[in-house]
Amino acid sequence: MTIQRAGTRAGGPRARAGRPAAVLATLVAAAFLVPAGPAQAAPELLSEGRPALASSEENPDYTPAGAAVDGDAATRWSSEFSDPQWLRVDLGRTATLDRVELDWESAYSTSYSIQVSDDGADWRTLASTDAGDGGDDVVEVEGTGRYVRLHSTARNSGYGVSLWEMRVFGVAGSDPGGPGDPGDPGDPGDPDFVDPGHPNVPVPGSGPSHVEVTGGNGDWDLTVDGRPYTVRGFTWGPSFDTADHYLPMLTATNANTVRTWGTGEDTRALLDSAAAHDVRVVMGFWLLPGGGPGSGGCIDYRSDDAYKSEAKADILHWVDVYKEHPAVLMWNIGNESILGLQDCFSGADLEEVRHAYAAFVNEVSVAVHAADPHHPTTNTDAWTGAWAYIAESAPDLDLLSVNSYGDVCNIRAAWESGGYDRPYLLTEGGAAGEWEVPDDANGVPAEPSDLEKADAYVNSWQCLREHDGVALGATFFHFGIEGDFGGVWFNVIPGDNRRLGYYSIARTWGVDVSARNTPPEITAMDVADAGSVEAGDQFTVSVDMTDPDGDDITPVVMLNSKYVNGAGGIAAAEFTETSPGTYRVTAPDTLGVWKVYVFAEDGQGNVGVETRSFRVVAPHVDGENIALGAEASASSFDPYNGNFTPGQAVDGDTTTRWASEWGPSAWFQVDLGSVRSFQHLQLVWETAYGAAYDVQVSDDGASWTTIRSVTGGDGGVDDLDVSGTGRYVRLNLTERGTEWGYSLYELGVYQN
Repeated sequence: MTIQRAGTRAGGPRARAGRPAAVLATLVAAAFLVPAGPAQAAPELLSEGRPALASSEENPDYTPAGAAVDGDAATRWSSEFSDPQWLRVDLGRTATLDRVELDWESAYSTSYSIQVSDDGADWRTLASTDAGDGGDDVVEVEGTGRYVRLHSTARNSGYGVSLWEMRVFGVAGSDPGGPGDPGDPGDPGDPDFVDPGHPNVPVPGSGPSHVEVTGGNGDWDLTVDGRPYTVRGFTWGPSFDTADHYLPMLTATNANTVRTWGTGEDTRALLDSAAAHDVRVVMGFWLLPGGGPGSGGCIDYRSDDAYKSEAKADILHWVDVYKEHPAVLMWNIGNESILGLQDCFSGADLEEVRHAYAAFVNEVSVAVHAADPHHPTTNTDAWTGAWAYIAESAPDLDLLSVNSYGDVCNIRAAWESGGYDRPYLLTEGGAAGEWEVPDDANGVPAEPSDLEKADAYVNSWQCLREHDGVALGATFFHFGIEGDFGGVWFNVIPGDNRRLGYYSIARTWGVDVSARNTPPEITAMDVADAGSVEAGDQFTVSVDMTDPDGDDITPVVMLNSKYVNGAGGIAAAEFTETSPGTYRVTAPDTLGVWKVYVFAEDGQGNVGVETRSFRVVAPHVDGENIALGAEASASSFDPYNGNFTPGQAVDGDTTTRWASEWGPSAWFQVDLGSVRSFQHLQLVWETAYGAAYDVQVSDDGASWTTIRSVTGGDGGVDDLDVSGTGRYVRLNLTERGTEWGYSLYELGVYQN
């Protein structure tokens, strides 16, 4: 080992002076005392600002590991007062090393070695000495690796070992150093962008891993069995007992983590399979009102001691059951409850209950730590504003967590402005959600394209990695198999088919996907006359799609009615392909804004999906609507949930409606003002339709004549060619199609 001296430092063991200019000059000169050789790239400083980890820290707030690689000669790392100790820096990629410069504080090492590793686990010694005497050392080394470690085995005093700076010089490789190598973050749109963070840490065969948050002062790590761990993963969607089938698909992205929202007896199947696949689990516990606004039940955490006692006991039971399982990563106590409480309380009560909730989470965290010292605790909410309540009322939590989608890249600013004292984990994330995107021309949220969703994972991950030392990783939403409304918006494997987002995040996590068969790409989609598609008519859908591997594409067209009736399911549409990428689709009968989806399947387990909205309107009817604006009456109307008076069904507006009270029969009638003749009726039903009814006419509103009887009605739009004469037209409703009453958007009476 060749050590070049660069002067000595005066002062006692706790001295914290700045670097004298003369010493810097000597050090720079010494750096050039190397033999001449072939022309090559000049060594560069590779370690400054890179993630650092240490065996211990005397004071994480004042002498953290990162202080030795921050470029500031007035800050330092200092270990606890024992031997051995080590300090490690992650260069971010494999490098050819030239030298390591060590600027010792007065508490120095008399016996140490410089070691290098490709994965942070297996170390090779490049140089060592048993005659260290402090001051400033320049250690010439030859070797390659991503991680460089100072390993001290003996101290010069009763203090620990302490370094003002450790600088590693060399030439960084042009390529990432293998799976788990982040490389240069670069532009998220750059196809060469790769940044998986730390290498995976294998799950032990038995017994718990020791997981903790280490470091401090903006330079934290999640460490597993002493090795830094970047959370790369997804929220888990499939049944736990199918984990053996789906986990290989997950680990093929270089993911190492899954997150759940609840823990119970069935979680064991997931844990056992996860351990077998070197995957760890963020173990979720649900607390009311979980899931954000509109979810769960209202709990007053100031006073509902019975609920709190029961919830705490249940959590501690499952902690006791699973705390020794090797696949457990951490305990996540609650999901989106602080936000959700706004649906239960307001004003000062809301503030009090939110703090009471956070205090309860803290109480549970303390109990969990007492029962299980091996795993950290956290709490998830849906916006960073919840962290203020956690910071004040839940100090025992080891880290913060947040669910964020289109706002991921603003988390850092929120963390910095909040002055928080803990790192964070993204526990849900992905493409922008319904609540974050603008409305389209039909007034419903404009869903991002498949290509935009794929980019969103990469962009979110880059923003997290740019907050390295604070952001500890992510479990993206969602490793789910549903192909419904929410599944198309967020799932990366609907129906076991991999989407573009699956491959984009795999690429960013260090997987070479260039040789893999990837999904068809849909670059454009259009719905002809999307603002006025007549019910039951055909409309044209066009898409531009290609398959990068030249596979044959099988199109499947589907429809969804969430914005009509709240349904999440997607149903097959009747369609014909008129030319490649162009389809004639039969519109539904129910009015409102629908979504049409084109699934492009390649037969290789991949799918591309694109969607657009379209508005279904009533079919055009020739003639004059003589009921428009007429006086209407009914047997009843719903007085509780809005303006559902009879006149709403003859106002010409298909967004307003008449609704009866709930019951098996009802009637609705319109006064035409005088005896009139007509040839056609159009009934535009809301979801609560009439399955059987009679069309009746009367001249006096007392004696009625039936001119048409309808049975087997299925809702939507009923167009009836029926001739009649009378002043009054009545629907005598005898059988409802749902459990509710009857509801009409419009009744039109047409005269040619």
